[in-house]
Amino acid sequence: MDTSRLTSDRYNDYSSTEASPSEESPPGTISNYVSGPRRYQRLGEDSSSTTWYQTLIHLLKGNIGTGLLSLPLAVKNAGIVLGPLSLVFMGIIAVHCMDLLVKCAHHLCQRNQRPFVDYGDALMYSMQGSPSQWLQRHSVWGRRIVGFFLILTQLGFCCVYFVFLADNIKQVVEAANGTTNDCSSNETLVLVESMDSRLYILSFLPFLILLVFITNLRYLSIFSLLANLSMLGSVIMIYQYIGRDIPDPTSLSFVSSWRSYALFFGTAIFAFEGIGVVLPLENKMKIPHQFPVVLYVGMGIVTILYISMGTLGYLRFGSSIQASITLNLPNCWFYQSVKLLYSFGIFITFALQFYVAAEIIVPAVTLHVHDRWVRCMDLTVRAALVCITCSL
Repeated sequence: MDTSRLTSDRYNDYSSTEASPSEESPPGTISNYVSGPRRYQRLGEDSSSTTWYQTLIHLLKGNIGTGLLSLPLAVKNAGIVLGPLSLVFMGIIAVHCMDLLVKCAHHLCQRNQRPFVDYGDALMYSMQGSPSQWLQRHSVWGRRIVGFFLILTQLGFCCVYFVFLADNIKQVVEAANGTTNDCSSNETLVLVESMDSRLYILSFLPFLILLVFITNLRYLSIFSLLANLSMLGSVIMIYQYIGRDIPDPTSLSFVSSWRSYALFFGTAIFAFEGIGVVLPLENKMKIPHQFPVVLYVGMGIVTILYISMGTLGYLRFGSSIQASITLNLPNCWFYQSVKLLYSFGIFITFALQFYVAAEIIVPAVTLHVHDRWVRCMDLTVRAALVCITCSL
């Protein structure tokens, strides 16, 4: 697969969904792409390309979100034995599917002489190569369906992040008067009613709009690094609390009923939320062939983190575990800071999950406007999408 990327003077952040010109391309370059109203120049290395380290940071950030804090409850719904085993199995399946997706993308690039493909291209070209004539004729619908579900999934994550940010900040504010330095109590108390959660959601809107205006993954990696550090700090603080004074686990359910297992499955699937960012991250790498190593290392870390958090959390709190493990932490400033640190990480994660949906929607809109209005329309569409998620 060619390691070079497509760039544009005005719009170079959506290379996986745009096409490059070909008639004036020098020998040795891939040509004959779908033409568009703007012209692109093919360079050996795009300034927006990311290194393996930056890609690893984005991969971790895209997979470690709000679902991590709900995994102890998920393990409770599955059982202390069946839950961790199921997480191992689901982690293996998730990594295998991500790796298979990247391999298929590479194969389709070589077969169709493309520098890279996005999710919609992957299904469309696969259907075109099918022996079924019906699938060949309707291959374009494959691209549209994949794009629709990707937009639905990624913007759905963004809606959840809005609620998570509002609820956690609201809890910290309302418990502020009763929060002390004494960490002996293990409950988060709400002592003073503050404004409605919807007002907290609205207060985050202008800041998230400004955040999604960062369209370059290279620049966004700086914020992802800060978010990873803040979430790492909060996770370490959670681990040091749940890792001590673990009661006797013999009273816990080893295998739960199939009804509650369905709840486990839904929570665990939500936790593995990073498959939507796999191809965009791989497409933006300077050296795409390094991505499999990044994928295995990153998802290995994520799976270990999921299993340990879910298991230790359930062992520590047992049947009293709540929807988010942060609600079981003591009502002191040390553990209240966990919510603040994790909320900052989720705030940055919003931009990364939003990037996938924007990569599909924004180019389709800007393709029909004059060059001088491309940037303005780009930012307008991004702001409108954030407003929609906020309203939802």
